[in-house]
Amino acid sequence: PSPAKMAAVPLRVCHQEIVKFDLEIKAAVQDIRDCPGPLSALTELNAAVKEKFRHLRGCIQELEQMAKEQDKESEKQALLREVENHKKQMLSNQAAWRKANLACKIAIDNSEKDQLLQGRDSLRQRKTTKESLAESASNITESLMGISRMMSQQVQQSEETVQTLANSSRTILEANEEFKSMSGTIQLGRKLITKYNRRELTDKLLIFLALALFLATVLYILKKRLFPFL
Repeated sequence: PSPAKMAAVPLRVCHQEIVKFDLEIKAAVQDIRDCPGPLSALTELNAAVKEKFRHLRGCIQELEQMAKEQDKESEKQALLREVENHKKQMLSNQAAWRKANLACKIAIDNSEKDQLLQGRDSLRQRKTTKESLAESASNITESLMGISRMMSQQVQQSEETVQTLANSSRTILEANEEFKSMSGTIQLGRKLITKYNRRELTDKLLIFLALALFLATVLYILKKRLFPFL
C-alpha cells in the first residue's frame, strides 16, 4: 500500500476516537446536570469527565501532529481546520461542564437546605405530637372498646347465621330425600306407563287379527252360499 493509504488508517482511528470521547463527554455532562446528589456522587462524575477530557485532548493533539506531517499543503490545512473545530467543540464542552457543575451544586445546596428545614419542622411536629399523645391515647382506648363491643356483636350475629345455615342445610337435605323418593315414584310410573302402552299395542294387534279373521270367515261363508259353483 502507498504511504497515503497507510496514513489514512491512523487518521480514521483518530477521528473515531475524537467523536467517541466527544459523545461520552456530552452524556457525562448531562448526567452531572441531572445528578440529585450527594456531593460524593458529583465528585465521581467529575473525575470521569476529567479522564475523558484528557483522552480527548490527547487525540486532538495526535491529530494535529498528523496534520503537520502531511506532505500536501491542502490536506495539511484541511486537517488543521478540523483540529481547530475539535478544539472549539472541546472548549464548548468544558463551558457546558462548568455550567452543569454550577447548576448541580446549587440544586444539591437547595436540597440540603430543604432537608434542614424539614428536620426543624419535624422537631416542632414531634413536640406537638407529644402534647397530643395523651389525649389521643384516651380516644384510642375508647375506640378500641367500641370496636371490641362491635366485634362481640358481630360474633353473636355470626353464630346465629351459622345456626340458620345449619337449619337450612337440614331442610335442603330433607327436601333432597323427598325428591329422591319422588324420583323413584316417577320412574316406577314411567315403567308402568311404558308397560301399559306395550300391552295396549298388543291388544290392538290381537283385535286387528281377530277382526281380519272374522271378516275372512264371513267372506268365506258368503262365497259358499252365494257362489257355490265357484
